[in-house]
Amino acid sequence: MTPGNRIQKELEVCSIDFRVKTISLNDTTLKLQIWDTAGQERFRTMTTSYFRGAHGFVLVYDITNTESFQGIANWMKAIYEKVDENVEVILLGNKCDKEAERAVPKHRGEKLAWEYGIPFFETSAKNNINIEHAFSVLAQEILDKSSCIPLSSDVVDLSGNAQKRTCCKL
Repeated sequence: MTPGNRIQKELEVCSIDFRVKTISLNDTTLKLQIWDTAGQERFRTMTTSYFRGAHGFVLVYDITNTESFQGIANWMKAIYEKVDENVEVILLGNKCDKEAERAVPKHRGEKLAWEYGIPFFETSAKNNINIEHAFSVLAQEILDKSSCIPLSSDVVDLSGNAQKRTCCKL
């Protein structure tokens, strides 16, 4: 069993959803590995071990659920304790299609994102509102930052280029 298959099996057993999404950005094809814990507290200690090596995080709260919004601060703390401070993070307020059930005003999400200095989007996974755009913004921020960081042999090149890049060269 390859290391990738082993990790995917471990994630399936732990109920962590693991997907690979390929996107094109500025004539570059990127393969994103997306690990979804669905914010479940029971996976918090296990998931932090998977944080190392991550280039970006998408923190999502449900605009109809105040508790999910309040949990964002804990996830931000965990991220900054376990990974390099240069990691990219975006905040999504999901289920914007359920405006009538809104419990978290949009300005609270915007304010929280501003406090952390991260991008914010309201999204609807159900209706595919702002999902592609949010991932494109995150991927672009990762690419912009990684283009000026020398890549070592243990770092995954998100651009998919086989040749090794040097500092500040794409």
